[in-house]
Amino acid sequence: MKVILTESVKSLGSVGEVVNVSEGYARNFLIPRNYAILADAGNKKILENHEKKLAKKVLAAKDEAKAIKAKIDGLTLEFSKRVAGTGKIFGTVSPSDLAKELEKREVSVERRMIVIPTPIKTLGTFNVSVKLFEGIESSFKVKVELDQDQAEEMKKAQAKAEARKKAAPKEEEAAQESVEESVEETEA
Repeated sequence: MKVILTESVKSLGSVGEVVNVSEGYARNFLIPRNYAILADAGNKKILENHEKKLAKKVLAAKDEAKAIKAKIDGLTLEFSKRVAGTGKIFGTVSPSDLAKELEKREVSVERRMIVIPTPIKTLGTFNVSVKLFEGIESSFKVKVELDQDQAEEMKKAQAKAEARKKAAPKEEEAAQESVEESVEETEA
């Protein structure tokens, strides 16, 4: 079934495009939500009359995408995560996490628009892109750091281990002296 898109639909296309979709998808999703209209002769004439309106809509969406691109470019998002003994973080930094963090910075981006080339499962800095509009793509960095509480715990554990290493030779000497004393007592 051919339909004319009245809204941009990520998996199909932009406003004003004529696309071929399954009949159920058109009747149950696109048309009831006013994302599309049937591509028949009457609607094509109506579409020709509304092309200016659609062109304005496309231009507005493109301008909005450019404004969002200006806000996102060069941005660095920082996350503090706990790390397992293998060096991998617990869980991953997902597109939903990134969308929420961008929302905190007053940048509205759908999580589906965020493209992470490889899953973020370790500490470090990663490049992430956002597909804002057809032909408009923005990129930013994601920096994943060790959780401060875990870092403090690791420092304390390391300090205890060093203290045990320093105490171990003294304990060995004391144990050696104790063994020597007990040997001397048994010989006497």
